[in-house]
Amino acid sequence: MPRDIPVPTINRSFVQAALEKGHRLDGRRPLERRRLLIQFPDPEETSVSGLGRVEVSLGKTKVLARVSAELTNPRSDRPFEGLLSITSEIGPLAGEAFHGEGRTTEEEVILTRLLEKAIRRSEAVDREALCVVAGEKVWHIKLHIHFLSSDGNLIDAGCLAGMTALRHFRRPEVERLDRDDGMAAIWKVYPTDERAPVPLSIHHTPLCVTFAYLEGNLLLLDPTSQESQIASGTLTLTLNAQRELCVLSKAGGNPLGVEELMKVVTLGVDVVREMTSEMESALKADEAVRIVDVR
Repeated sequence: MPRDIPVPTINRSFVQAALEKGHRLDGRRPLERRRLLIQFPDPEETSVSGLGRVEVSLGKTKVLARVSAELTNPRSDRPFEGLLSITSEIGPLAGEAFHGEGRTTEEEVILTRLLEKAIRRSEAVDREALCVVAGEKVWHIKLHIHFLSSDGNLIDAGCLAGMTALRHFRRPEVERLDRDDGMAAIWKVYPTDERAPVPLSIHHTPLCVTFAYLEGNLLLLDPTSQESQIASGTLTLTLNAQRELCVLSKAGGNPLGVEELMKVVTLGVDVVREMTSEMESALKADEAVRIVDVR
């Protein structure tokens, strides 16, 4: 697993003292998140090939998400459903804690599990809509999330990048061509310049919101790497703009009462609505300038 860079005691005491007075090292208030930036590939250079690729920055934390699609056979126990797989990778350039890692780290496994719960298990993507012919062919949607730079709260940035990429993606059109000689049918996947690609069917847009708990019952939204290290516990909520709580994940810290938990959920809903609005604006702005030509 990645090597944790210990926070010196003097730094820990300074950060704790500042937080008790309502100040954070980056100038934010305790319940204020970092600036969010959503970037898509240049539409003039990539056009259709840039669909399903997005880079998200949450402060100094940067994530790159990309989506691809492959025509494949369905699972025998779910012949009417397509497939959605999620992988994540933390590169050595993400931070000192990840230097020298040559295999899948424990943090990557944990992040992938959380993303699976937030996106796949919450049924964000309509997998039945990925079925081409029941029992024969379905689409396998692959979402890969690469963490470029880590300054805390990877799960929030990763989930937002993943959902933005899925909503931005377009899969190719496909057609079954039966043969006159009785041989197996041919599946023709049309190039995007021949037939317009098709957007995925999205049920809802779940996003993660993470809070950190520090000594003295201090509550922080969107903790940085240093704040996460000195925190006694973290709470990650997966919510959508419709006020639905999809997943709750708590690590460490004291037990939470019902009233305290409801207060945090209410705060989380407001944050998710803000992030969803920013995502919608970014998607609409890109759609307005990205032209998909069909011959």
